[in-house]
Amino acid sequence: MTSVKIGKTNVTTQPLGLGTNAVGGHNLFPNLDDQVGIKIVRQALDDGITMLDTAFAYGMGQSEKLIGQAIQGYDRSKFQIATKGAQRVTANGDVVIDSSPAFLKQCVTDSLERLQTDYLDIFYIHFPDGKTPLNEAVAALNELKQAGKIRAIGVSNLSMDQLREANQDNLVDIDEEQYNLLHRDAEAERFPYLREHQISFVPFFPLASGLLTGKYHAETSFPSDDIRHDNPDFNGERFTTIVNQVEQVEQIARQHHAKVAQIILAWYLKNPDISVVIPGAKHPAQVQSNAQALQIDLSAAEYAEIDQLFSPEKLQ
Repeated sequence: MTSVKIGKTNVTTQPLGLGTNAVGGHNLFPNLDDQVGIKIVRQALDDGITMLDTAFAYGMGQSEKLIGQAIQGYDRSKFQIATKGAQRVTANGDVVIDSSPAFLKQCVTDSLERLQTDYLDIFYIHFPDGKTPLNEAVAALNELKQAGKIRAIGVSNLSMDQLREANQDNLVDIDEEQYNLLHRDAEAERFPYLREHQISFVPFFPLASGLLTGKYHAETSFPSDDIRHDNPDFNGERFTTIVNQVEQVEQIARQHHAKVAQIILAWYLKNPDISVVIPGAKHPAQVQSNAQALQIDLSAAEYAEIDQLFSPEKLQ
């Protein structure tokens, strides 16, 4: 698999990365084992996955700390670390969004310490605070880029208007937003803008909380205390339609002796508007399975078939 270049920078990486919200993200998932988290990161590096995507918000720094431990003994020049910041913890323990220049600079300093590295390949503004002009926030990161503390400037969770504001000086290198085969709004306006401005794109939730892995069936139901209970993707006719479409992907998977999740990841890898796809994992075996997607080369006909299966018109 050919490596990809991030935006207008000289940062290159493999197109399949590792999302690490389940590495130390105790505030996001119950019963996580930190030692398993370290093994997940090392499994990724051992399998040739070179982009580690984390954030302060994953365990309020714990994910970064575990990655910092996991990467010891590996050649730092052989893999890339992307992290995110903008969450400030107040004296009484509340978390507020702060994307002011001064705080973002402090976020980078703190992340470098937790990750035990002297540079970040990508630093994302995780969320806008609604007050700081986004071009000023990006300008602050550009100062750190010029100083060699970060190599690429990223943004996340931005509307199109906010993205334009952030990129006012053409300094944004990469954008990370929700996108998957079930939620394709980015294709209409965002993707053309990113192409025009040479900004890379990373989708989060690529497997749609497991819905695109083939593990659900039409009769599956979720109790009222399950987060999926009120998610439209997991309810009613839409859920049934999605499950039926995923079952059709199983036919393609069998032809490649692969799993449905691997085929879906291979579709993203073949999508010219996606630079890096970052599925998460809760066990090292999941990392190994995801890495096999790098060996799958979908034909043009298979790519088009999946594209049509999940066309927005069919999911209304």
